[in-house]
Amino acid sequence: MAAFGVLYAVLAGRLVHLGLAANGDDMRTAGAASAVAAARPDIVDENGEILATDIKTASLYAEPRRIVDADEAAEQLSLVFPDFDRERLRRDLATNAGFLWLKREITPDQRRRVHELGLPGIGFVSENRRFYPGGPTVSHILGAVNVDNQGIAGIEKYIDDSGLADLHQAGFATEHGLEPVKLSIDLRVQHAVRSELETAMGKYTAKAAIGIVLDVKTGEVVGMSSLPDFDPNIPAQALDKDRLNRATVGVYEMGSTFKTFTTAMALDSGLVHLNDTFDASKPLRISGFTIHDFHGKHRALSVPEIFIYSSNIGTAKMALECGIPMQQEFLGKLGLLDELRTELPEAGAPLKPREWTKLSSVTISFGHGISVSPLQTAAAGAALMNGGYYIPPTFLPRDERTAAELSRRVVKPETSADMRKLMRLNVLKGSGRRAAVPGYRVGGKTGTAEKVVNGKYAHDKRRNAFLSAFPIDDPRYLVLVVIDEPNPEKPGLPATAGMNAAPTTAAIIRRIAPMLGIKPLLTDPEEDLATTIAAIE
Repeated sequence: MAAFGVLYAVLAGRLVHLGLAANGDDMRTAGAASAVAAARPDIVDENGEILATDIKTASLYAEPRRIVDADEAAEQLSLVFPDFDRERLRRDLATNAGFLWLKREITPDQRRRVHELGLPGIGFVSENRRFYPGGPTVSHILGAVNVDNQGIAGIEKYIDDSGLADLHQAGFATEHGLEPVKLSIDLRVQHAVRSELETAMGKYTAKAAIGIVLDVKTGEVVGMSSLPDFDPNIPAQALDKDRLNRATVGVYEMGSTFKTFTTAMALDSGLVHLNDTFDASKPLRISGFTIHDFHGKHRALSVPEIFIYSSNIGTAKMALECGIPMQQEFLGKLGLLDELRTELPEAGAPLKPREWTKLSSVTISFGHGISVSPLQTAAAGAALMNGGYYIPPTFLPRDERTAAELSRRVVKPETSADMRKLMRLNVLKGSGRRAAVPGYRVGGKTGTAEKVVNGKYAHDKRRNAFLSAFPIDDPRYLVLVVIDEPNPEKPGLPATAGMNAAPTTAAIIRRIAPMLGIKPLLTDPEEDLATTIAAIE
C-alpha cells in the first residue's frame, strides 16, 4: 500500500509539472491549441459557392532558451528570410525567453528550408489562414481578418461580433462544427456588376464606380461592388484611402435621383396629381438664389414632364407645395436622415442641413444639400417600387414573410404604381433612354450632381447615378449605378448620367436578368410607350 501511495504521488506531481509547463514553457502545445481555436466558418454565397475559407499554414517560432548557438541560428535563418534584421534576431535569440514569434504564415518552401537546417529551439506551429478564392470580387462585403484570423471588417467582423469571438475565447470554436455563414450575395451577379463597373471606369476614365443590386421584395443585397476595391488576401491594400467602401461608408449628394423621392412625396400627399402642371417657364428665385433647369423647356410642365425632363424648377415647386415638415417626415420614413445599419459595421452617417430652411428644402428636392450613402438611396428607391414598403437591406438570406414582418409602409400602393409608370416613361422617352434593354421592361431615373470642390460646386466634376428597377410592371430587383467623375466617351459628348450611368445599368441588367430567372418579353417599344402614356393619363 505504501509503494502504491508513493507511485501515485509521483504521478500526481508529474501531472502538475506538465500542466504548469503547458501554461508556461511548452509553447508548442499552447500555440497549436491557439491555432485550432482561431478557426473560422466558411462564408458562402446564396448558391453555396465558397467566398471565404480557412487553409492551413505554418508559422515560425523560436524558444531562445533552447537555442545552442544564437549567432549561427540568426545567420542561417537570415539566408531563408533575407528581410530579417540579422543583428536584432541574434539579440532576440540570445535571451532566456521561453517563446518568440519569428514569422507568421510562411510558405511551404520556407518551411522546408528551415526544417533542413535542423536548428534546435526553432519550430513550427500550424495555424489557420483566411483565403478568399475570388480575390477582390466580394472584398468590401466580406471585409478582412488580421494575422490572428480575427475579423476586423465587413462580414468577417460581423461574424466575430455575433459570437465567434466569444467561442474563440472559451476555446470551443474549432474546425469541427462550424456551420458555413450563408450570404444573400449571388456570386454570378456580383461578378457581372464588378465587371461592368470596371468597363465603365475604363470607358469613361472615371475616378470610381459603385453598383448595387437589391431584391425589392426582401431587402436582400444580391450584389454590391465599389471600385477601386482591394484583395482581402492582401489586407494591407484595404488601408488605401481610395479603396474605401463607397457603397455604405461614402455619403454623397445623389443629384436628380432624389427627384424620385420628391415626386413620390408630392403624389402621396394628395396635394399633387399626375395631371397637374407647374410653371417652369423662368428660373425660380428664392432666398437670393436662382434655380435653373439644365435643359429648360421654358414653359409649364406636367408632373410626368417634370420627371422625364428632370426639371429642377418643377420639382422645387412640388416640394414647396408640400412644405418643410412633410419633406423631413417623408425622407425620414425612407431612412434617408439616419445612419443605415446593416451587418456591415462600415456605415456613413448622412450629412443634412443644420437648419432646414426653405432654400434647403428646394435644393434637397433635387438632390443637393443632403448627402446619403448609395445603399440608403437604393433601399429608399426599393420602397417606391415594391408597393410602398420600406424593407431594411440585409446581406443575409431573408424570405418574403420575414421581410414583411420587418417592413413598414411609407407610401400608398397607388403612389408606388404611379412612380413605376414615371420610371418606365423616363426610360422610353426621357433622360434614361440608354438604360433600355431589349426584352426587359426597365424603369429608372438619372442623377447628375456637380461635386463640391473648395466649398463651391465644380461644373467640370460630376458624380452621376442611375436608379432603376426591373421588370417595372412588378419589380423584383433594383439596380443603382454611381460613376464618380466620368469623362465624355467621345469629344463633344456630354458627361451626364444618361450618357454613362444609364448605359452601364443596361449592361448590368442585360447580364444578370437571365441569371436571376427573369424571362425576356417580346414587346414593341412604340406600343409600350403608348400604353405607358395612356396609363399615366
